[in-house]
Amino acid sequence: MTARGAEWPDAGVLLAGVAAGLPPITLEEVTAASKLMTRVDRKYLVSASTMTRLAAELGGGFAVLRIGGWRQFRYTSTYFDTPDLLTFRQHRQDRRRRFKIRTRTYLDGGGRWLEVKLNGAGGSTDKHRIPYDASPSDTLTREALEYVTETLAGNLRLARPESLGPVLSTDYGRVTLVDRAGAARLTCDTGLVCGDGRRTLAARRDRVLLESKSANGHAAADRILRDLGVRPISVSKYCLGVAALHGVAANRWHPVLRRYFPGSRPATTPK
Repeated sequence: MTARGAEWPDAGVLLAGVAAGLPPITLEEVTAASKLMTRVDRKYLVSASTMTRLAAELGGGFAVLRIGGWRQFRYTSTYFDTPDLLTFRQHRQDRRRRFKIRTRTYLDGGGRWLEVKLNGAGGSTDKHRIPYDASPSDTLTREALEYVTETLAGNLRLARPESLGPVLSTDYGRVTLVDRAGAARLTCDTGLVCGDGRRTLAARRDRVLLESKSANGHAAADRILRDLGVRPISVSKYCLGVAALHGVAANRWHPVLRRYFPGSRPATTPK
């Protein structure tokens, strides 16, 4: 019988090896274009073996982000939503104008930010953020709520929901590959663990959740993955975590949940 570790290789270890073999790039060296605060995102869920093939195909055109000697970082995020999960439902319904609100803490690189991610016309993603080091990660201060209000009104012409509270936390490791031409970047996330304050659920460790970020959605990683037969998925860590832990309807994401969160049993009809 094959040992479980051989069946499910740790993709985080694989990515550490990929990162070690690439030239480093610092935050200061990343061009304004590759920061891509406004961009088109393509997400993919791939096996460790597919990640190996992708890394080989990308070749020397990419560098790995390095901060303070680190090439692989741990992030933790807390997502805020209404009691009836407004932002989750907006994503599930594929609303053209939608948003997510979270705090993100960089456990290795340092720092915490309050982030408001906006989705608008044409599938573009626009991220707004402010430093949040002095505030708890699971709390929205008065200043934070004011920032959310202004961001939603000024960019999507939406009113801020009256009641927002922490709904889900995520913890994972990330390697960021940066196009050396400054046109795109690829985040590679492994070891995802989601929690809702009552229980936690770990994703398969042999899977990599990729996010290809570029100005037009046609980066080198997108082309290579298409040639490998991998298609993008429309989902987020937040939506997967809520569906898996809260038992809410997530019909369109069932295939991803089965591949990524063994044993999860989300509902099949909306509540």
